[in-house]
Amino acid sequence: LERNAARSWTARAAPSWPCGRCDAMNSFLRSLTTTQQIGALFLVVFGVLSLVTLWAFLRNLREVPDGDADAAATRKAAARRFRGLLQTSWAMATVFWVGWALGDTAATVLFALVAFFALREFITLSPTRRGDHRSLVLAFFVVLPLQFVLVGTRHFDLFTVFIPVYVFLALPVVSALANDPQRFLERSAKLQWGIMVCVYGMSHVPALLLLDFPGQEPGRGAFLVFYLVLVVQTCMVVQHLLGRRFPHLPVAPQVSQSFQWASWLAGVGVGGLVGGVLSFITPFKPGQALGMALLACVAGSLGHLVMKALKRDRGITSWGMQGQSVTGAGGLLDRVDALCFAAPVFFHSVRWYFGL
Repeated sequence: LERNAARSWTARAAPSWPCGRCDAMNSFLRSLTTTQQIGALFLVVFGVLSLVTLWAFLRNLREVPDGDADAAATRKAAARRFRGLLQTSWAMATVFWVGWALGDTAATVLFALVAFFALREFITLSPTRRGDHRSLVLAFFVVLPLQFVLVGTRHFDLFTVFIPVYVFLALPVVSALANDPQRFLERSAKLQWGIMVCVYGMSHVPALLLLDFPGQEPGRGAFLVFYLVLVVQTCMVVQHLLGRRFPHLPVAPQVSQSFQWASWLAGVGVGGLVGGVLSFITPFKPGQALGMALLACVAGSLGHLVMKALKRDRGITSWGMQGQSVTGAGGLLDRVDALCFAAPVFFHSVRWYFGL
């Protein structure tokens, strides 16, 4: 009886086989260094992208019956949108992997280049005059590099106010000295908007890499960047796909046909849930991770709507005026505009909440 009782207690106390495997996997992942964990994360990301790309290639091999022109056109349009999504995902994953592999300094330079080309797209498709040339030179070759230098040297208090305060006041002065008052307010606002979105917003992404949390191993900022990008992109993709698949009355039809309250709430909710599930790669508890993800998704999705309004004002459908992605975007700025709005809100919320 004692032997049977001991055997029964052992059977109840021992974890089941799947739980034992999960515990072993969890212990193995926690035993890895930060560098090894980030490397494993990128292996998973690139593995998933490779499988999806292979599936899309095999799917495109299917032939459409002759004479079915409508089906062929629909299939071709869907394939083009999905190919744009894959291209965007590959590009973003590669950029973040290269930035992490080359170190914090190289990552900061890499995001500075992304900000440079995004600002170039913004300014190229906006009217300028000869009186703006000095301000443009100042924006591209002084303000932008100095902003990312402040990030790289961890002068967080200064880099957060450098553009909203000092540059906001300095650029109109430079334009006024050019002695060209025609449409002065519109020209100044356009340049300030471009710098705020493309330079100020993007500079907060490498700043996340440099945040150090008390009690956390240094170098885990890459997880935070991955977390932010994944939840925001999940929100945007879900919102767009649901808006196209189950169309409702658009909130602002002159700005966006895919922005509907139902699809927007679904996108924010799914993005928040993904953030809560990924709490184990962040310094957040599950509830904190959920709240931070919801905040980032709201900021990113509404910022994307604002950028669509700017494109409609300029009479264009894409900042790059090329191709089509899953969100109807073709340029670099189309792919990072939501991140440019979400990153500052996320960064300052994290610093305020954790007192960093």
